[in-house]
Amino acid sequence: MPPSLDEIMHDDEQLPLENGLQDVCAGWLAHLEHSRDQAELTLQAYERDLRQFLGFLKRHWGHPPTLLSLAKVDAKVFRAFLSSRRRQGISSRSLARTLSALRMFFRWLESSGTLKNRAILTLTLPRVPHSVPKPLTVDKAAEVMAANGEAPRDWIAARDTAVLLLLYGAGLRISEALGLRLKDAPTPQRDTLRITGKGGKERLVPVLPVTIAAIARYRELCPYPRAPDEPLFVGEKGGPLRPRLIQLAMERLREELTLPETATPHALRHSFATHLLSAGADLRQIQELLGHASLSTTQVYTEVDRDRLLAVYDKAHPRR
Repeated sequence: MPPSLDEIMHDDEQLPLENGLQDVCAGWLAHLEHSRDQAELTLQAYERDLRQFLGFLKRHWGHPPTLLSLAKVDAKVFRAFLSSRRRQGISSRSLARTLSALRMFFRWLESSGTLKNRAILTLTLPRVPHSVPKPLTVDKAAEVMAANGEAPRDWIAARDTAVLLLLYGAGLRISEALGLRLKDAPTPQRDTLRITGKGGKERLVPVLPVTIAAIARYRELCPYPRAPDEPLFVGEKGGPLRPRLIQLAMERLREELTLPETATPHALRHSFATHLLSAGADLRQIQELLGHASLSTTQVYTEVDRDRLLAVYDKAHPRR
């Protein structure tokens, strides 16, 4: 479960919210978690967006916001908030997500009969530049997968290898991999995973033998006993493994293997899709494996493959 609004407040943004507003914020977050089946990382991002907005109102007005004052926020104040975030170096993509989160919040306030304020609906979303996924090459992806092979008795290295293989070998999101329970662990007799992704969309994902072997090795070395319903992957002290630790593991591999800055855990999922497409996999099949609701989301990988083919053409054509 994501932390409460109070738990994620920074020291300079502590908001002694009135009980009514505190309850409303908690109610919206609970609504997102239970009614919209949002991923945990998405919930955390929306919580930050709400916290930053309320913190801005406190600084802007000189006092903490209340339910009554939220009803009176006008478009000028919303624009001032977005401008302040822009000055802090926030990207257009993050600003667009922030605005979408606040729109959902105020729509929910109206639908729940709490208050009505449609000023935010007059603002247009920031223009988000078109971006193409940046996968690793096949060779670099193979180096990442083999990077921890020299530490055969290190259970943390074995854990990280198993997680990274799930991202690259099965195309999982990091939240999906870390959300697996011990009872979900694939075996040679059960080589598929039933994954519930964004929007509650469920899919079956095949797991490669090398990934199954890596998970078995991690389970053998892991010093912490767990019940079937407990997390498959755990941290150094036995608690649930946090995504940040896998991100740090990739940062170390970037330095060791001279990988580009774009080599993140999510880039392994991009690599999974791109390498399948390059090998001739059908776009619809890749859509199902990734758990995309729309084929248009998956089609972005055709642009990656096209760019790769053009690069090969430019390099290899005899009349270059």
